[in-house]
Amino acid sequence: MDPWWKSAVVYQIYPRSFADSNGDGIGDLRGIIKHLDYLAGLGVDVIWLSPIYPSPQDDNGYDISDYQNIDPLFGDLDDFDELLAGIHRRGMKLIMDLVVNHSSDEHSWFLGSRSDRAHPKRDWYWWRPAREGMAPGTPGAEPTNWTAAFGGSAWEFDEETGEYYLHLFSRKQPDLNWENAEVRHAIYAMMRWWLDRGVDGFRMDVINLISKDTTLPEGRVSSTTVFPDNSAGYVNGPRVHEFLQEMHERVFAGRDALLTVGEMPGVTIEEAIRFTDPRRREVDMVFQFDHVWTDRGDDPWQLLPFRLTNLKAILGRWQAGLAEGGWNSLYWNNHDQPRAVSRYGDDSPDYRVASAKMLGTVLHLHRGTPYVYQGEELGMTNYPFTTIADFRDIESLGQYAEAIEKEGRTPEEVLTVLRARSRDNARTPMQWNSSAQAGFTTGEPWLPANPNHVRINAAAQQDDPDSVYHYYRRLIELRHTEPAVVHGDFTMLLPHDERIYAFSRRLGTTELLIIGNFTDRTVRADIGDAAAWSSAELLLTNLPTLPADLTMAPWQAAIYRRTLTR
Repeated sequence: MDPWWKSAVVYQIYPRSFADSNGDGIGDLRGIIKHLDYLAGLGVDVIWLSPIYPSPQDDNGYDISDYQNIDPLFGDLDDFDELLAGIHRRGMKLIMDLVVNHSSDEHSWFLGSRSDRAHPKRDWYWWRPAREGMAPGTPGAEPTNWTAAFGGSAWEFDEETGEYYLHLFSRKQPDLNWENAEVRHAIYAMMRWWLDRGVDGFRMDVINLISKDTTLPEGRVSSTTVFPDNSAGYVNGPRVHEFLQEMHERVFAGRDALLTVGEMPGVTIEEAIRFTDPRRREVDMVFQFDHVWTDRGDDPWQLLPFRLTNLKAILGRWQAGLAEGGWNSLYWNNHDQPRAVSRYGDDSPDYRVASAKMLGTVLHLHRGTPYVYQGEELGMTNYPFTTIADFRDIESLGQYAEAIEKEGRTPEEVLTVLRARSRDNARTPMQWNSSAQAGFTTGEPWLPANPNHVRINAAAQQDDPDSVYHYYRRLIELRHTEPAVVHGDFTMLLPHDERIYAFSRRLGTTELLIIGNFTDRTVRADIGDAAAWSSAELLLTNLPTLPADLTMAPWQAAIYRRTLTR
């Protein structure tokens, strides 16, 4: 029997921006509890919570200072237990976001590690001396040329002990040394603690970065990857499979109905098959990035025009690559990506609803487990940022400063890209209703609500049977009731068409045809047996006008089903 999570739909909550129960402007656990019926009504199976652990919030919780508690911003362990019980009572599961490539520099482990070179936890992190022949702390004396994802060197000089520590992200996120068995065992014990509490699994942040090449080789210089200078030194490192297999044995073996998701920047299809092959016992599915980097070129401050053929080539390659083994996560949005309807669709008043539904149709009918990011089911859009002062994201602020100060870019040049790409687009408050602050808080929100919440909000859409919300309910229900959606094979159609995204799914004698028009023009899907498909059962379409002869109105989607004779 196939695992339950293959037919599941996951809903990601970014707690800081979901719902605030106490008026401090920051979302919390009791706010989530208040909206559990909303999530159950949508039909999702799994809730994924972005980090809620104690944290200095340098990277909005992805810098953890205590792995076995709840940050007071969000509540306490009693609130968490109530939330978990409420999720389980409604037939859903909960997975925690786990960040164990790095911790906060305020974690007790790191405080000990940096206090003295002889401290027992010194080797729990990556400490190295300055380059040979160079004075510690001077420009260019860093142990390698590695750069951090948020800008600058990946090495931070510590004056107290006279050495550098590695941080692939913020300087306040030192990398843990997984070569040290004590580190691994402490992490495994913490994970078992959460599972014993009733958690149903983990989404593991940048988990394929945990193994570093211990020689710390100098990196190549390129601007085409998220880690431009040094990815060969740690992406899918030499012991990563060994570590994940050990984690499975020490944490997950013997426990039923769990879900493990590995976020893996830079992972290849070949590696993804290895990571998710159930016989290898590593993770259940991967979170990869290829399709959300289609608008990035050699110049990071240039927005490439969207090309549907590029998107189809990437998604089609992953569908084919994982057809016989492995499993993929399907997503347009998450807390690190701009809003899909603004990126791939049309967020204008004329076409926002249609294009949001169309994007959902195309995504959810692929092979893999779909993820819905909070507000995606409403067709929420990017925020109208005007100046750099509007941003809160550490990545956006760091990249802006580096581009202006070191690269000589103009502010408007950089802002144009940040408006389209910044992670803050995904982090504006959930739009619950048309009242002040979108019903998210009674106070001042940590990030302003999108002004369009007066017309784009959950309350209005729950009352409207033709809304994006109710369309997502139907998509989720289809996954639960039509086996071909989950188990059918995948065939890409019209791979060179820049207007139409079309593919088929087949299981036994059942075949589905999925068509999405990615334009604001009427387009016919010119597939080989169009006439036969035109008379097939139309399972779902996103517009009141039915497609005739596979002719699709602007941003229209359609799902057809037919029974084949053997």
